Amino acid sequence: MKQVDVLVRGSGIVGQCLALALSRAGLQVALQGEPARAEAPEDVRAYALNAASVALLRSLKVWDGLPARAATPVYDMHVEGDAAEGAAPGAIDFSAFEQRVGELAWIVDAPVLERELAAALRFAPHVETLPPDSHAPVHAALTALCEGKASATRAALGVAFERHDYGHSAIAARLVAGQPHHGTARQWFRSPDVLALLPFDTPEPGRSYALVWSLPRERAQALAALDEAAFAAELAQATGGAAGTLALASPRAAWPLAIARAQAWCGPGWVLLGDAAHVVHPLAGQGLNLGLADVAALARVIAARETWRALGDEKLLRRYVRERAAPTWAMGTLTDGLLRLFAEPSPAVRELRNRGLTLVNRLPPLKRWLTAQALDA
Repeated sequence: MKQVDVLVRGSGIVGQCLALALSRAGLQVALQGEPARAEAPEDVRAYALNAASVALLRSLKVWDGLPARAATPVYDMHVEGDAAEGAAPGAIDFSAFEQRVGELAWIVDAPVLERELAAALRFAPHVETLPPDSHAPVHAALTALCEGKASATRAALGVAFERHDYGHSAIAARLVAGQPHHGTARQWFRSPDVLALLPFDTPEPGRSYALVWSLPRERAQALAALDEAAFAAELAQATGGAAGTLALASPRAAWPLAIARAQAWCGPGWVLLGDAAHVVHPLAGQGLNLGLADVAALARVIAARETWRALGDEKLLRRYVRERAAPTWAMGTLTDGLLRLFAEPSPAVRELRNRGLTLVNRLPPLKRWLTAQALDA
């Protein structure tokens, strides 16, 4: 039987980062991923990473190894509401310059980041990567579940996963624009849609975007089925041409949206991280940031444990849960509340939320506080 300190189940970004972080602390780690999907589609995911996530990746010696076009800084962000026809929509703007930071976020190519993490793991002296279909017994003091929202191991432990389906799907794609993005992210809240254009340098530097468009499921299915020209026309209408002409530069991917939370995050000898523990709506781009903050917190808790305390001690693992419970609850509540607020079709509510956006835009201290929360979530 193989003996390790920690068995990490799930070889996505959260699982890879955890394996690297624990190995750097001198622990023996086994990393076991999921079987590859047959005929997997092109991966068009891109993540908005905050300062805390970038700091973690830099500490793992991964960030500085990313190719130049795999990470694009966001210097400004413009968010618009959905005022009644003929009226100016509410809007709020965030600026890295005003917040006295180098950038608000980085938009990162997900498959490239995963490849860099896999390369780093090959040189990590304390990590052994197990084949996904391996049935060889492994004895670990702690099993960390990073398998995502459909975690089979979590289900086998009998941990309930409380999930609320929004009835919406997200469409993701890579776009090329007719004008430079200048590092500006754009987002539209237009009942019941939420559309985000994230500045990106792939495939064309300075003129590309990562698209994330949340819509009611039937509408999303209809858009995903359109040909490229018709889809571009829908984008032009939804964005009002603010980013110039937009053309598809990749296939489109779509997935259902939900908010979810595991009933328990730890037990004797096991702990949950990332989407295996909590899922939030992508409108704030904080899903992966929450998972990477989980990694940083668990690594800190383990590094600070008493010398006599076992890695799988439930009291130890509860320290991690206490540190992460409030931030993840707050982000889930915020994204859920924003989605419900902007999905409400009432004209009175529409006017109120647009006035609210404009009001916040005129309150620099509140904007600074909001930015600080996003940078360190």
